[in-house]
Amino acid sequence: MSIPENGYPRAAAVSPRLHIAPSVDSTNKKLLTDAFDDPEGHPHLSVVLTRDQRAGRGRLDRTWVTPPDSALAVSVLLRVEAVPTSARGWIPLVAGAAMTSAVRDQLEGREVGLKWPNDVLVGGLKICGILAEVMPGDPHTVVVGAGVNTRMTAAELPVPTATSFAALARTADEDRLLADYLTGLRDAVAALAVGGTVADAAMQAVREVCTTLGSDVSVSLPDGSTLIGTAQRIDDEGRLVVEAAGVTHVVSAGDVVHVR
Repeated sequence: MSIPENGYPRAAAVSPRLHIAPSVDSTNKKLLTDAFDDPEGHPHLSVVLTRDQRAGRGRLDRTWVTPPDSALAVSVLLRVEAVPTSARGWIPLVAGAAMTSAVRDQLEGREVGLKWPNDVLVGGLKICGILAEVMPGDPHTVVVGAGVNTRMTAAELPVPTATSFAALARTADEDRLLADYLTGLRDAVAALAVGGTVADAAMQAVREVCTTLGSDVSVSLPDGSTLIGTAQRIDDEGRLVVEAAGVTHVVSAGDVVHVR
């Protein structure tokens, strides 16, 4: 893996521990393991990142594998003791909103939005996916992993519904992207911990960038069924509210496809 000549100084100024791995099976798995083995050495906002992830995972246990140097995989450790349990469902969503903002700032003129719960889309095509995992045995520690398609060519894109900075003829400033994402994530998690109107503002920021709202959607649910309807809103716990055939459904987990 080629490392930027100057490393990631902006990102390192935000994170107390930034570990660049030349190659790793999964940044989430590595960070969960490392933080479990050495909790004191892995404070809030510790990071593992690589451009060569061999066995990344997405929602519904999908594998996520990219050619070396084509994408940036980054995992962030969050210590969330201060976040009320009722607000923790928002953690993946605020991570998605933070990445949406970071990507948008480098793709001026492009339509960048968030597909519930946390996929970042550019012109309706996926440029980044996010997966949040709770540390086994420690419900107050969460690792949020993100995979951003940076240098992936159009020919390397895994599916027609994906895109990348390179496919859009743009060069990502990875250090700025990481620093902006970490800053946004840090501030949003802090807002959830504060609660009240401060937390409400962080939740509203998610709703404002979420292109799922108002769209006709097909939702693949964990039990294998499919829900087809219109996404109405995100409720106070971060769940998607879908109206289908006059019936209101509340979705806490699922794979969403925008059908319009």
